[in-house]
Amino acid sequence: MNDTGRLQGSSAFITGAGAGIAKVASLLFAREGAKVAVIEINEEKGAATAQAVRDAGGDALFIQTDITREDSVKDAVKQAVSKFGKLDVLYNCAGGSIVDDGLVTEVDIDKVWKHTMTLDLYGTILCARHVVPEIIKAGGGAVINMSSGAALRGGSPLHVYTSAKGAILSLTRAMAGAYVQQNVRVNAICAGRIQTERNVIKYGVGGKGGGSIVDRQDAKGRVNEYPFWLGEPIDIANIALFLASNESRMITGAVIPADGGRSAY
Repeated sequence: MNDTGRLQGSSAFITGAGAGIAKVASLLFAREGAKVAVIEINEEKGAATAQAVRDAGGDALFIQTDITREDSVKDAVKQAVSKFGKLDVLYNCAGGSIVDDGLVTEVDIDKVWKHTMTLDLYGTILCARHVVPEIIKAGGGAVINMSSGAALRGGSPLHVYTSAKGAILSLTRAMAGAYVQQNVRVNAICAGRIQTERNVIKYGVGGKGGGSIVDRQDAKGRVNEYPFWLGEPIDIANIALFLASNESRMITGAVIPADGGRSAY
């Protein structure tokens, strides 16, 4: 790993790190010198990410964690601090929508609301609640919250998911103002459709690097929504790396669209 990396000497707490963006971010952060707490509910996937980091020469600890349970989050933070001595970065990356989401007039509120709000919003709040005090003890650092391009525009058919991601933007701004004196920067990334394991496009179209994701009948239409290209996990991980590093020391309370131009038109 890089002894002069952009995150050299830091420790990061990355949620949802068993797959997708967070897995790529775990490897990237470690390559740039960070010690990584791999936070994941799926034991097999989380352990595999931590092993991949170690195989690449980095330092990682897998902690099986349910971010929707406060006792689980508290224990994960305790384990991470015990292992690494401190925490400097929180990357709230766990979350996502479910197929039953829909229009506010049609969606099964009880089912979809509880799942989505608990995972996306409550999980983000719980991790911030317990990691931010450790970042303050370490002398400051960064919180990166994952939102969505859906929170920046009208017309999304996923009203519960959009509500959760919009709330994360408000939370990000509120936290940025509340913790600025403690040298804690808090920013949000609004990702568009990203080519992860959960999002596979069957049609051989996709991102700049070619690609293959989202098993949906309307996949071609979805691709056409993005003027540049569908993003890949590394595209978002690179933004998170910038926000975690001192290169972004002048930035807090920012909402960064990373949706291939979708929100620009």
